[in-house]
This record gives sequence, structure tokens and C-alpha cells, in this order.
Amino acid sequence: MAEDVQARIKQLILRRRLTPGDPLPTETELVAMLDVSRNSVREALKALQAMRIVEIRHGFGTYVGALTLEPFVEGVAFRAAVRHLQGEPSLYELMEVREALEAGLIGTVARDLPAADLTVLKGLVQRMAEEARGGQVQSATDRAFHLALYRSLGNHLLSEVLDAFWAALRRVREDLADDRQDPQVTYRRHQEIVDALEAGDGHRAVAAMHRHFDGIRRRLTGK
Repeated sequence: MAEDVQARIKQLILRRRLTPGDPLPTETELVAMLDVSRNSVREALKALQAMRIVEIRHGFGTYVGALTLEPFVEGVAFRAAVRHLQGEPSLYELMEVREALEAGLIGTVARDLPAADLTVLKGLVQRMAEEARGGQVQSATDRAFHLALYRSLGNHLLSEVLDAFWAALRRVREDLADDRQDPQVTYRRHQEIVDALEAGDGHRAVAAMHRHFDGIRRRLTGK
């Protein structure tokens, strides 16, 4: 019953062309509209909230949620952490998926990277250099770099998926206390990517991206 009510609430959002932040009918209105019990509506809304499809603001009402990939990130990261502790190469596999996506796209980016995006990337690499001198490249800087890298492709879903895999890999490494990266190496690998992009050399950019992941690969395999 709850799954059916979830599906009907999602159809209501689509039918009314609601967007994130828009209010949904009240719980009482949904009960009457869907002709189901109050408990069924509450269960459905709680499940949809877990998926970030709706947001329940106690005392204010229910709204269309942010519709982010956060539940996906949490699921993938937790799956990888559990299987890693069972001796499976789940963390390595997660890294491979992210590498395949980024290395497969960087050549396209290199052919037509806007000057403004290149300026942003250069600024982020300069920040990495400063952070590396201080002993640690901040994860926020690394994340901003990889987000800026593919912005010119103009594909919002692609950006969200890439960021989701970045976040999942980072989260599971933090959960497993795997943070042994050399900040100077991190900085240099990103600088190599920017240098290749500035030269408009797609093959060099792909090679630089693979070298970037080689460092992660060595930490995961111990080789």
C-alpha cells in the first residue's frame, strides 16, 4: 500500500509540474485526494523524504525535496565500506568507475574549454599548491576542481553523477580512515591536468587524468 501511495504522490508532483521547494497538499488533503488512511500517507511521505523527493518541515508542511543524489551516495559508500571490510575490492571498483567517467570525458573538455573555466581551474590549482605547503590539500578544493572541470559540457545530470562518485569515494575513504595522500603529489597531478587543458591536448589530458588516479590506485592496492 505504501509503495502505491508513494507512486501516486510522485505522479501528483509530475502532474502539477511542481519543482523543489514547492508545497504539497497537506496530509489531510492527501488522505482525501488519494482515498487512503492517514498512516499510509505518513509512511509514504517518510519514504519519499528518505529519497529526498519530499521534505517534511514540521509545523510548516510538506514540500518537494531537493531531488539530489545524496541517497545514492550514501548507499554506494556504505556498500563499498561493508564489502571492503569483507575483503572484497569494492573501494577499488568504485575508484575504477569514477576514473572511467572522468578519463572518458576529459579529452572532450580539452578540445573546447572556455577561457573562464580554465581561469577557475588555474585558481583552484594555485589554492592546492598553497594548501599542500600547509600539509594537506582540502577536500573542498579537490571537489571544486572536479566540478569545474566538466562544467563546460553543460550537462547537469552528468555533473551530479560525477560529483556523486567523488563524494561516495571520499566518504568511504574517510569511514575507513584512508587518507594517506601526499599533498604535493595531489597538487602536481592536478597541475598536470590543467597544463594539458591549457595546451588543448586531449591525449595528454587523458594521460594526466589516469596518472591522477594511479596515486589513488596505489594507495588502495598497496603497490
